[in-house]
Amino acid sequence: MNARRRPPAVSAALGCALAIAGAGLVSAPARADDTAKAVAAGSWQSHKYSFQFLGFTSTYSCDGLADKLKMLLLAAGARGDAKSQPGACASGFGRPDKFARADLSFATLAPAPGDTAPDPKPVNGAWRQVAFTSYSPRDLRLGDCELVEQFRSQVLPMFTTRNVVSNTTCIPHQESGSTIDLKFEVFAPVPAAKR
Repeated sequence: MNARRRPPAVSAALGCALAIAGAGLVSAPARADDTAKAVAAGSWQSHKYSFQFLGFTSTYSCDGLADKLKMLLLAAGARGDAKSQPGACASGFGRPDKFARADLSFATLAPAPGDTAPDPKPVNGAWRQVAFTSYSPRDLRLGDCELVEQFRSQVLPMFTTRNVVSNTTCIPHQESGSTIDLKFEVFAPVPAAKR
């Protein structure tokens, strides 16, 4: 069997390249102080809003709209006691209404300003990634595309967010070609440690 020998310079270069490439594959373990820096004290901010849906593709009953909005509020990081009540609808309970309304009452977490007195009941918060897509949250469908757009423009500004990227595209009167793609980071409570 005839084996070729590599010149020593090629072997050394290959060894260095592998060592450099391998160094990038191993990441340093997360340090406890990195996690501690990400957590900050926050305080709850209360909001009330009367939401009126105006869309071309889907029609909601007032109670159906209230249910969808509560799902979006909780997924976006609102406190668990968020309320979304059906508004006054001309069509009545459970019937689709072109001007469906819902009354929202919810709280969002905001970082506590460093120059004020500490909140008597501070809440630990951290930035959390949220994504709204078709079936995420689970009950979100393509027909809810216009609702997600209106939620982003009317309700999401009441949350403390950053890095909002909206690639949502809604085609009026049809679901085909529509895309729900809204991503953002929200300042939300740190989940309690399991005991």
